[in-house]
Amino acid sequence: MSTDLQTITLSTPGKDIESYLSCVHAIPILTAEQEQELAQKLYENNDLEAARQLVLSHLRFVVHIARSYQGYGLPLADIIQEGNVGLMKAVDRFDPNRGVKVVSFAVHWIKAEIHEYILKNWRMVKIATTKAQRKLFFNLRSKKKTLDWLTQEEAEKIAEDLNVEVKDVLHMENRLTSHDSAFDAPVGSDDEGDILSPSQYLEDKSSSPEILVEAQEVSDHNSQELSMALSSLDDRSKDIIARRYLADEKETLHDLADEYNVSAERIRQIENGALKKLKAAMSNAA
Repeated sequence: MSTDLQTITLSTPGKDIESYLSCVHAIPILTAEQEQELAQKLYENNDLEAARQLVLSHLRFVVHIARSYQGYGLPLADIIQEGNVGLMKAVDRFDPNRGVKVVSFAVHWIKAEIHEYILKNWRMVKIATTKAQRKLFFNLRSKKKTLDWLTQEEAEKIAEDLNVEVKDVLHMENRLTSHDSAFDAPVGSDDEGDILSPSQYLEDKSSSPEILVEAQEVSDHNSQELSMALSSLDDRSKDIIARRYLADEKETLHDLADEYNVSAERIRQIENGALKKLKAAMSNAA
């Protein structure tokens, strides 16, 4: 079964979060019999109205879960919004014949969407990419008894509880307490001297004197070779090449054809012949 739940119109939390919360808590809670009846209609007949009622009646549960994630500094309205997406996915996949309530089935989907949102938006740099890191990210704060740094004994106890390495616990604690730093932040100063942005610690190989001198020598050599090759051309060919390729405002074939009183095709032929002579002359010089 696949229900198009996107067609269900839901009022979503916006700037007036308090009004949204009031509306959500005013929606009646379904009895077990009502929930089972609606779930059967959705499962067997793909009834969108039944799906809408199931979703609406569980919005307060999403709010309850979302409140537990307020400590990450992200807007509650956005967390609720992501949780609502998870709720709709759960309702779409719910099988009433398995003997569990919608709320029990939906909690995984709601938390999964909220977790994904927090991991993507808590920092610019992704903080948890593996399963173990995700477990640490969402459990470390609740495991810590104070805001102070963990002692070795506390880190070992948390590592044992979560079945991860102690070094992973300490590493995640350090990441949680640190802040994103702009790669190319403005340079400032403090009492001890200048403060450099991360980008200023990178080696700028393009500014190497050796590379700059070598590049200049290659450029000078190429210019000299081009000048010598041009000197081997007749005056008309040299003029056409110079005005077609070397001038700031390049001439068209028709402009030169009018000046030399020949066809544009003849100018093109002269140009091609001159380019072949230049290529040959520079190849021989190399």
